[in-house]
Amino acid sequence: MSDLDAIFKAYDVRGTYPDQIDATGCHAIGAAFARFALNEGGPVPEIIVARDMRPSGVELAEAFSDGVRSQGVDVLDIGLASTDLLYFASGSRGAPGAMFTASHNPAQYNGIKFCLAGARPLGLDSGLAQVRDDARELLPAVASLGGHSQLDLLGAFADHVRSFVDVTAFKPLKIVADTANGMGGLVVPAVFEVLPFDLEIMYEELDGRFPNHPADPLQPENQRDLCARVREVGADIGFAFDGDADRVFVVDELGNGISGSTTTAMVAAGVLEKEPGATILHNLICSKAVPEVVRERGGVPVRTKVGHSYIKAEMASTGAAFGGEHSAHYYFRDNYRADSGLIAAMHVLERRCLEDQPMSVLRQPFDRYADSGEINTQVHDPAAVIDAVAEHFRAEAPSAAQDRLDGLTVDLGDWWFNLRPSNTEPLLRLNLEARTRDECDDHTSELLHLITKG
Repeated sequence: MSDLDAIFKAYDVRGTYPDQIDATGCHAIGAAFARFALNEGGPVPEIIVARDMRPSGVELAEAFSDGVRSQGVDVLDIGLASTDLLYFASGSRGAPGAMFTASHNPAQYNGIKFCLAGARPLGLDSGLAQVRDDARELLPAVASLGGHSQLDLLGAFADHVRSFVDVTAFKPLKIVADTANGMGGLVVPAVFEVLPFDLEIMYEELDGRFPNHPADPLQPENQRDLCARVREVGADIGFAFDGDADRVFVVDELGNGISGSTTTAMVAAGVLEKEPGATILHNLICSKAVPEVVRERGGVPVRTKVGHSYIKAEMASTGAAFGGEHSAHYYFRDNYRADSGLIAAMHVLERRCLEDQPMSVLRQPFDRYADSGEINTQVHDPAAVIDAVAEHFRAEAPSAAQDRLDGLTVDLGDWWFNLRPSNTEPLLRLNLEARTRDECDDHTSELLHLITKG
């Protein structure tokens, strides 16, 4: 039986297979999720189930589906899919969904991302804890089992992705996409097949063992192959997708990576051209460049906590058109408030074609500061360290603004930092930004010294 306490995280289920997550546990989780969906109120026409290319996903998704059906609820199996394809299915069909994926984690991991009807998020504080507790009870089957059907939604999803931009503005460009043996190998060709681009896909084969490199483009070393290939073939742009293809990082024609914050600012500018005055969300570790660009372009920036459930809830309450995270999650109101790497890629390509400038030039107005990247430090008592750092800056820089929206953020004008605890480990995550690389490095060293001395 799966170790439910170990695998239920703040936003999803995730663990190593088969010692932490197994078929028996997934059957119980499927039954519990079906019961939760039924108890939430309103009809449950079906629960949509999808999986990524990890070999264990076949067994786990089948067991989960059997659990769902044991509660009298039908399963719609859409097979191999990216996470944003699953969100599209949930949104367009008005049904809850479960995506079997461990995203960027290594091959021995698997997990489940859940959503309610309309692609609404589900986290521990909004129902996932109830699913965990019900799964422990091993709910008995009802008298009449639910049905099972299959549906291919790839073509409809590709049409949906392309609908966010004016495809007639596209011009012939050379593009390299590194899909890292992940689900991008399925969805990227489907979206690009009717577009006027010369597309080369690296590591297109779906292989959950990740034989070429980890499917985590947040780490610069996992973008090296793409950067080198972009330079080698003289491509105009590169895209690096993660394992379940809901995130994308952009590489310019010189083979230099573009941060998630810079891409957020770039996409926001395009969204504001289509929808003047729109509200744009950015999480609190995004660069200051993002709210600056939004205000300059006539929009309304709103700062949020880190994490998809917070951003989707804020998007629902504010009606925001777009939201971005430094980790390269990009959310679109008209995508059922869900994130999609492919829709973000379409926006970047539209801007590249309309401006008709190299990406290295196009990025410059949005790429304003130097950042540390996310640095994780293991500490015994994260809360105590955060309090100590806050007290240090209250004494040393009393005029600096501090807030506790998500961890600790301290803004000293020329530089700022955020220090957040991990949801699952005794780690503190530091993100820092300054005007120059030297200043960023110096302040990062200062903060790491404060963190490690406790």
